[in-house]
Amino acid sequence: MHDRTIAELGALLEQGALSSVELTSAVLEAIEQTASLNAFISVTPEAALAEARAADAARARGDAGPLTGIPIAHKDIFCTEGVRTSCGSQMLDNFVPPYDAHVVERLREAGAVMVGKTNMDEFAMGSSNETSWYGAVRNPWDTTTVPGGSSGGSAAAVAARLVPAATGTDTGGSIRQPAALTGTCGLKPTYGRVSRYGMIAFASSLDQAGPMATTAEDMALLLSAMAGFDPRDSTCVDQPVPDYRAALAGQDLKGLRVGLPKEYFEAEGVDSEVSRAVEEAVAVFRDAGAEVREISLPNTSLAVPVYYVIAPAEASSNLSRFDGVRYGHRCADPVDLEDLYKRSRGEGFGEEVKRRIMVGTYALSAGYYDAYYLKAQQVRRMIRDDFTRAFETVDVIAGPTAPSTAFALGAKADDPVQMYLSDIFTIATNLAGLPALSIPAGFGGGRPVGLQLIGNHFDEGRLLGAAHGFQQRTDWHTRRPASGS
Repeated sequence: MHDRTIAELGALLEQGALSSVELTSAVLEAIEQTASLNAFISVTPEAALAEARAADAARARGDAGPLTGIPIAHKDIFCTEGVRTSCGSQMLDNFVPPYDAHVVERLREAGAVMVGKTNMDEFAMGSSNETSWYGAVRNPWDTTTVPGGSSGGSAAAVAARLVPAATGTDTGGSIRQPAALTGTCGLKPTYGRVSRYGMIAFASSLDQAGPMATTAEDMALLLSAMAGFDPRDSTCVDQPVPDYRAALAGQDLKGLRVGLPKEYFEAEGVDSEVSRAVEEAVAVFRDAGAEVREISLPNTSLAVPVYYVIAPAEASSNLSRFDGVRYGHRCADPVDLEDLYKRSRGEGFGEEVKRRIMVGTYALSAGYYDAYYLKAQQVRRMIRDDFTRAFETVDVIAGPTAPSTAFALGAKADDPVQMYLSDIFTIATNLAGLPALSIPAGFGGGRPVGLQLIGNHFDEGRLLGAAHGFQQRTDWHTRRPASGS
C-alpha cells in the first residue's frame, strides 16, 4: 500500500480505507526488509507509530490536511528534537538536538509522520553518497551503483518506495542529481523560499531544502507545507506561499516557452543515452504546444570552478564550530587545547570534508582572498546575469540533470575532479539562487535519466506545472526498480 503517491494515500486515508497506523507499520516493515540499501541512518518506529495514532485521531476529529498521516523521512542534516542528527559524520554521531529544524516543524504541523533519518554524504559533501561515515547507499535500480548525493539516502528510499516522500538539501545539485540517478522527482526551491533554520550548514549562500517524491503533484503538496517565512533565518524571504497543488490545474504546456541552452547540449562528457532521453523529453513539450527555442548561457563552463571556491570557503567557516569543545566528537585524553582541536577534528571528519576545509581555508587566507574568493563571487554575478537575460525570452530552461546515469560504486571515489563534474548541470542554479527540479525522463542502459527544468526566482508554480504536464503525457515516473520493496 505504501508504494502509492501522497495524493493517492491521502485519498485512501480520507475515505477511511486505510489508517495512518496501518500505513506507517507497512512502511516500517519495508524499511526493515531493505536494510541492505543502507538508505537510513536512524529509524524511529515507536515515535512514528505514536505520530500515526495522533494523525488518525486528528482525521477522526475532521482536523486533517493533505499530509496528515503520511509517512516521510528526513535527510539526516535536519535537526530533530530527541533524535540523533549525524549529518553522515562521525563528528556528530552522538549529537541529539534539543529542537526541530523549521522544515521538520512545518511538516510535523502539517500532520506528516516521521519514520526516520536518511543516509547522506558527510556534511552534504559528495555526489555519490559514498562519503558517509555510515557507509555507502545503494541505488535500488542497480545495487552495484551509487544513488547520487548528497541526498542519496532520501532518493533511494523514495525510489524503492520505502516512503512516499523525503526531504533533501541542495547546495550544488544534491537533490536533483540523486533524483535523476534514482528515477525520482526532486525540487530545489528558490534560495530563501524555505528556511534553513536547524539545517546543518555546508555553504550558507548556496544551501536550500526541498522535497523528494515520485510526482510533481506530491512535490507541490510538500513545498506548500515546507515553504514560508521564518524570522530565525535572516535569508528567508517574507513572501506569501501559493497553494502549489491547486496551481497545477491551471498550468498548460501549450504556449510555454522552453529554452535549451546550447552549452548544455554541446557539453563534452555527456552520455549519448542521456542526450537521447532528454531530446525525446523535449519533444514531448514541443508536441504539447510548447515553444522550444535555443538560448545561450555563456558562462556555464565557469560554474564548477566558481562553486568549488565558494562552497569550500563557506564550509571551512561553518565547520570551524566542530572543535570537540561544545558538542560532537571529542578525542580521548587530550593533553592540551591544541591537541583537543587537532585530534577531535582529525578523527571526526572524513577525507572529503577535510579536503574541502583545506581548499576553503586556503581561498580565504590572507593574500589569496582577492585572487580566489572575491573573483569567484564576481564571476558568480556573471552567471546569474546569464540567467536573467535568458528569462527575458523563456519561461523555463530544460536540459540534462546529470551527464551520466548512475555509475558504479567506487568508480570515481579516487578522482575528486570527476566526481565534482557529476554536478556540472546543476551547480549554476545554486550560484544564481534559482529554483530547479529533476523528473524522470527515460532510461539509459536500464538506469534512469533525469530531465532538469530551471525556473525564474519564486516561479516554482510554473516549474511544477511544467513537470506535471510532462508527467500527464509520460509514464517514466511510474516505473519502479525490481529491488524496491
